Amino acid sequence: MFATDYYCLVAGLREYALEADTKGFDARALLDEILEGVSARDARLVRLLYGYYDCENLSALRAGRAACNPLGLLTREELEEELKSPKRLPEPLARVIRAYADPEGEDAEEVDTARPFERALFGAYYALCEGTGSKFLRAWSLFDRTLRNIAAAVSARAAGRPVEEVLVGGGDVVEQLQRSSAADFGLRGELPYIDALIAAVNEEPNLLEKEHKIDRIRWREAEELSTFDYFDIDAILSYLVRVNLVARWSRLDAARGREMFARLIESLDARKLIENKQ
Repeated sequence: MFATDYYCLVAGLREYALEADTKGFDARALLDEILEGVSARDARLVRLLYGYYDCENLSALRAGRAACNPLGLLTREELEEELKSPKRLPEPLARVIRAYADPEGEDAEEVDTARPFERALFGAYYALCEGTGSKFLRAWSLFDRTLRNIAAAVSARAAGRPVEEVLVGGGDVVEQLQRSSAADFGLRGELPYIDALIAAVNEEPNLLEKEHKIDRIRWREAEELSTFDYFDIDAILSYLVRVNLVARWSRLDAARGREMFARLIESLDARKLIENKQ
């Protein structure tokens, strides 16, 4: 299967971003422009990337929490309908919802409903991403799950809670987090960001500063995972990860939002991208 290059779309994204500023940064309008400019196959990958926020919002709604991430694709009314009878969600996610709605039903045979709903839903989401045809989305979903699992494990250990209660999915890293008593869970040689992540979670008392340090790790990873992608869907997915970080920090901290926005603009220098590809 051949990848599609989106030269004009990427150039247009830079022009779009240059016309905005962080105060009026409209991540949803930018997403809509991208969805209109990519193939149907690639649009499904873009929507899957944003499926994380729908899972976040579904979990919050089911738990009775008012918080709703604006980056989710589904409205509150659509989320409520999905929890009653899922029709819009990918089948693995819909299966989890049906299983928890009817623990004696057929879907519950394939879903471990003894786990918290949120862990089961995100486990299904990450597994779905890791099975896609996008190199970036596979690598990003594995990284994101690992980063969140490590942060959760560090916090659980500090609070005296069993680490296995907060982990999503399986694999070697999850097993290491469960069994290791080392400060770095024995992962220093495998994950270059482990020390920075543990320090941010353990040592940073300011919540905003802690989140900023963790998001800097995410930003660097998104860039590194698309180092040799310039105009294909993986480059666009990497860009959207960073768009979502800009959108988040534009709400949380205007100064940091502007800083990230400037880096985003710089990354879209089409001339440099072409030179790099040559």
